[in-house]
Amino acid sequence: MSAGVALLVIGLILSGCSQEQAVEEAAVASQPPEATYAGTIVAMGDSLTAGLGVDEELAYPAQLARRLQADGYNYRVINAGVSGETSSGAVSRIQWVTASLSPDIVILETGANDGLRGLDPGLLEANLDRLVGLLRAEDIQVILAGMLMLPNLGPGYTRAFAEIYPRVAARHGVLFVPFFLEGVAGEARLNQDDRLHPTAEGYARIVETVYPVVVTAIQRHGAR
Repeated sequence: MSAGVALLVIGLILSGCSQEQAVEEAAVASQPPEATYAGTIVAMGDSLTAGLGVDEELAYPAQLARRLQADGYNYRVINAGVSGETSSGAVSRIQWVTASLSPDIVILETGANDGLRGLDPGLLEANLDRLVGLLRAEDIQVILAGMLMLPNLGPGYTRAFAEIYPRVAARHGVLFVPFFLEGVAGEARLNQDDRLHPTAEGYARIVETVYPVVVTAIQRHGAR
């Protein structure tokens, strides 16, 4: 476990944002709503998805949208990140997300705040199971983003936390990104001055990580 990962998870709790934020303010379309798209991608998560500390157009969902358009994938990308949210918070709003945003693909990044608070890993796994199950029941393509936890809760907790994401992805047969912050955590030049949250360049690196998996999800969606 790198020092960068430890700093990251601590930073999530320092973001000063709570789950009680109005969810409707968290979901912001990164492209004009009047345009016609081949499908809708919803990026659902916490501050790492919301883009805490950078302008909206520099958060990873907006950068992903521009990359997709440049490569000829006419998909709308919606940022539905809520800073400070736990997996239980994600469960509490998942039906609103599906009903109001009508996603064809969901990039699900959640759980770091569960680990920060030392919550039972079993709760995180149950919540991820519920989230992914609900999305798949509505024939939505799911990309599950894996997360790692800081080591100060002990090696047993850290290992249990890390093992949850690949297990849930395999159980439901969904697409999987092993570590959402691959190549970003611990890299000072890719993080803001607090060395906790990605800069615009850091978010560009995240796009590089998730992009191939997103393209696979688009291909699966188009093949239905």
